[in-house]
Amino acid sequence: MTNDSLKIVIPMAGWGSRMRPHTWSKPKPLVSVAGKTSLEHLLDMFRSLPDFENSEFIFIVGPFLGELQIPAFVKENYPNLKAKYVVQHEMKGQSHALALAREYLHGPMMICFSDTLMETDFSFLSKEEADGVAWVMPVEDPRRFGVAETGADDWVKRFIEKPQNMDNNLVVVGCYYFKSAGQLLAAIDDQMARGVMLKNEYFLTDAISIMIEGGAKVRTQKISTWLDTGTIEATLDTNKILLEKIGSKVGKFKGTNVKVIEPSAVHETAEISNSTIGPYASIGANCKIENSQIAESILEAACEIQDAALSRSLIGRQAKVKGRGDGHVMQLNVGDTSTVTL
Repeated sequence: MTNDSLKIVIPMAGWGSRMRPHTWSKPKPLVSVAGKTSLEHLLDMFRSLPDFENSEFIFIVGPFLGELQIPAFVKENYPNLKAKYVVQHEMKGQSHALALAREYLHGPMMICFSDTLMETDFSFLSKEEADGVAWVMPVEDPRRFGVAETGADDWVKRFIEKPQNMDNNLVVVGCYYFKSAGQLLAAIDDQMARGVMLKNEYFLTDAISIMIEGGAKVRTQKISTWLDTGTIEATLDTNKILLEKIGSKVGKFKGTNVKVIEPSAVHETAEISNSTIGPYASIGANCKIENSQIAESILEAACEIQDAALSRSLIGRQAKVKGRGDGHVMQLNVGDTSTVTL
């Protein structure tokens, strides 16, 4: 890395349609998982960087929800973070998003998509000599992802979006390092001039392939744990894995006749009575739960749950669920400020 401070770009302007109804009222990175928002997990992941305190973060946000809520959240929770914001009004893809942030990009940079959580140690970047690094993980079925094709010398030859076969299972997980932001931006300009698109979007992997065509040396960095928060089911799976990894985090909440089965996360401001919580339950701030069973579920802040048995459920902020009190286990997906009576 050069003496320039590292720029970390986090694109998060998508509509989050696979996370409905929660993304009608908030950006996808602000959905909770294992006691914190996805964005908090992501930012904490970067603390192993050689110079985290001086790194600069560029958040590429969507209009309306993103441009209002993300800056406010970062200011409140990460007041010392060096942060800039760029609004992507048209969803023309990843490379388009990066091109919009051009004025902030010089020197070394990283890109990490907002629904990518992984276990890795970034400290090696202080001595990295490759022009680019792509984090990858082998998966059983790579066809809905992008894959990195490497040569006999282990350098990346090209990237393939959504391959038709399963010959190469080295999936790119959505995190990249580049020694020179200018080199990547030049490739993006070339990509756009050529009109290299897929389904009317400019994909970053195509820009990196153009870099490689021009002589750039790009390598892969393998990981073994990659967690996804891009869908409801994936978020619930990630909630379970993170709770297993970090263990229970149960505050001294106000409770009467409560059984907590580990691992679970319960905010200290929750009020719970005559209920069983867990395993794998995440209970947010100021939740009120009565006569209920909550397992393998995420309850965001200020939920009210009464007489309900929930499993594999995601309940949004200030939502109210009133069950039948008969112990019948339900799977619900309830958006913010909604009311469900069964």
